[in-house]
Amino acid sequence: MHGPSPIPVDQLRLALPPVHESAEEERRHRKERLAGTLRLFGRLGYEDGVSGHLTARDPELTDHYWVNPFGMPFACVTVGDLVLANEEGQVVEGSRHVNQAAFTVHAAIHRARPDVVAVAHFHSAHGRALSALGELLSPITQESCAFFEDHSLYEDYSGVTVDAEEGRRIAAALGPHKAVILRNHGLVTVGESVDAAAWWFVTMDRCSGIQLAARAAGTPLIIDHARALATREQLGHDLVAWINFQPMWQEISRAEPDFLA
Repeated sequence: MHGPSPIPVDQLRLALPPVHESAEEERRHRKERLAGTLRLFGRLGYEDGVSGHLTARDPELTDHYWVNPFGMPFACVTVGDLVLANEEGQVVEGSRHVNQAAFTVHAAIHRARPDVVAVAHFHSAHGRALSALGELLSPITQESCAFFEDHSLYEDYSGVTVDAEEGRRIAAALGPHKAVILRNHGLVTVGESVDAAAWWFVTMDRCSGIQLAARAAGTPLIIDHARALATREQLGHDLVAWINFQPMWQEISRAEPDFLA
């Protein structure tokens, strides 16, 4: 995530990220975004049994995180269903449990990255396929350049993550970047907003699929370093991700407003 966006925001004729007057308003906003994104991700096929989690840092209790409840279908999640857990994964608000294995990773990333509001990890098909190759995204499309030299690879697969130490190693592998590929496992993306983390996950999964398809068809042409870097500087900012996510947000909020309950 690379500093202020170069987009002249005063020339954009669209909504920009809201500024909230209180922690209560900010909390409600993050929870709405979290529940709506889970509905969207269910539609996109990212749900895989009880796997897949999205966390959002509480704006007041900054070492506590809102997360989807264990075992609840994404299509059914509402704001009221979300649970708040502390860094140890203990639920302090809500009536359901959290997936301890998943929460171990999320909590470690939130702890290591105080700039991060949201962390997304889902078992998407394209992301898992690319992770099985143990390689990074190549700059072969405009969209994949958003991740150029801004994502990493965690190369040590050791089964279901329940160890806090492995969570710390994954957070270290992520470093200052917007995403990390967990070898033989899948994708993790982060953002300064739920919207940004969600968009990075969606576009990273799509880029993974395009890379696999291009390699299957032939030898992809690589965008040179200078152009890839310049493209990332245009497209790789969280504000750009937030803007890109808004059509998806409008779709789900109009089609399924019941998630706001």
